[in-house]
Amino acid sequence: MAARVDVSLPPLLLLLVLAAALPAGALRFDLHSGHTKCISDDMKVGTMAVGKYNIVAPDDGTSSLSSSSSQQQHQQLPDSHRISLRVTSPYGNSLHYAENVHSGNFAFTASEAGDYLACFWAPDHRPAVTVAFEFDWRSGVSARDWSAVAKKGQVEMMELELRKLDDTIKSIHEEMFYLREREEEMQELNRRTNSRMAWLGFLSLAICLSVAGLQLWHLKNFFERKKLL
Repeated sequence: MAARVDVSLPPLLLLLVLAAALPAGALRFDLHSGHTKCISDDMKVGTMAVGKYNIVAPDDGTSSLSSSSSQQQHQQLPDSHRISLRVTSPYGNSLHYAENVHSGNFAFTASEAGDYLACFWAPDHRPAVTVAFEFDWRSGVSARDWSAVAKKGQVEMMELELRKLDDTIKSIHEEMFYLREREEEMQELNRRTNSRMAWLGFLSLAICLSVAGLQLWHLKNFFERKKLL
């Protein structure tokens, strides 16, 4: 008789796993010429991230990221439909830079914990134009190339989905520990701030009392010299 294994998960963790396992699609943005649009993603050290971006042809509702004729579309795009991108780390280190391009991609592994910033901007143009582009940014488990894993290991679809769920659960577990560490850091920062504010309050009180004492001493000497006391 086969043994029965209980794989029940808490409802909240199960929702997180299912949400993380859902396929993520590209986001579409409208960028006005001469303006900047920034997108951030909070990552911990060691997180892998990949991204790709592509300008959408004017009056084109199809996805340029998945279009097989993207090169032809790029040739048909006007010169005003170009964007620039800079990806920076939490400490301001540049990880990717592209200027006046139609499309591109990037990949990196986070070496710093915090918010990674991707800023797009369109060159100033007269008359003003609106550039539509799609941006697909994936990090963590979603950044892994599962199709390559399936081809390399020759695994079945069910096993591949189980591997995805296993990696997703591990990622959520690591994220929980990361958030707990960040919470402890914030609590320690609050304690230090409160301690400094308390010392500052005592110092302000001591200065006020000292000034009041000096004023009383000055008034007393003044009245004694005037023989009013």
